Amino acid sequence: MQKYMIETRGLTRRFGTQLAVDDLNLQAPEAGVYGFLGPNGAGKTTAIRMLLGLIRPDAGEVHLFGAPLAANRQSLMRRVGALVEAPSLYPHLTGRENLEVTRRMLGAPRALIDRALDSIQLAQDAHRRVREYSLGMRQRLGLALALLNKPELLILDEPTNGLDPAGIHEMRDLIRRLPAEFGVTVFLSSHLLSEVEQIASHIGIIHGGRLLFQGTLSELQDAHRAQLTLGVNQPEQAIHCLTAAGWGVQRRADGLLSVSATTSEDAVRINNLLVGQRLEVFHLAPAQASLEDIFLTLTGGKPAARRAA
Repeated sequence: MQKYMIETRGLTRRFGTQLAVDDLNLQAPEAGVYGFLGPNGAGKTTAIRMLLGLIRPDAGEVHLFGAPLAANRQSLMRRVGALVEAPSLYPHLTGRENLEVTRRMLGAPRALIDRALDSIQLAQDAHRRVREYSLGMRQRLGLALALLNKPELLILDEPTNGLDPAGIHEMRDLIRRLPAEFGVTVFLSSHLLSEVEQIASHIGIIHGGRLLFQGTLSELQDAHRAQLTLGVNQPEQAIHCLTAAGWGVQRRADGLLSVSATTSEDAVRINNLLVGQRLEVFHLAPAQASLEDIFLTLTGGKPAARRAA
């Protein structure tokens, strides 16, 4: 039976007349990275605050590790690490001293400081005052603080917000390593779809407070099958031929054609049809829709134009 680290049932939260989270039913399985995706204002941060017990839902309930949060908040939170928005740091203290303050509050072994610094690759800068840190270094230190209690579940809310491309790359690599190196399940909210696509094993997509999809990345892609891309020496004649045979065809900006077909059997039939018309096929391959394309389709946006290959 599947074990869920996070499970919500009918989770709902209003702010006045605004429905921020609407009947949310999350199921984040043990191990791996769960990517919680949604545009700004979709309800991600409100949902996370309810997962951490920072605000109460108007309806529904949160279960962590199979136990209800409302009745067991103190014991459950000992097993959770979190980085919500910008970390709270003491700029006049060094990185190591910031960790020491939190370690004492947690009553954790001193050895965990070195472990945390090594894990976020900040050991060589641990002696520097935090006021000298870049934004990326501060985010990494915030992640180290969240790991100090050796959590089983790590909840991260937009951990790459404000980072430059180098900082985003560093944070992505750190998050990718966490399940294997720390045995921790990561629940990650973000709007950076390309980053989440590279690290998440499971996806939840929220829009307008409602969950539009939940499952593995492969299940999401299978539910939005891509078309075949076709390269042929006479594209106009190929369009006419394929349309007459009942295939849906569109011309792409890069000169290739998109054909509304997905299976290998479809590819064989299309190739035989065109070759039989003395057309030269030089490219025929599936083109899986990206997470960005699927996300924008689900949330009512338009996929970004593809660049020529």
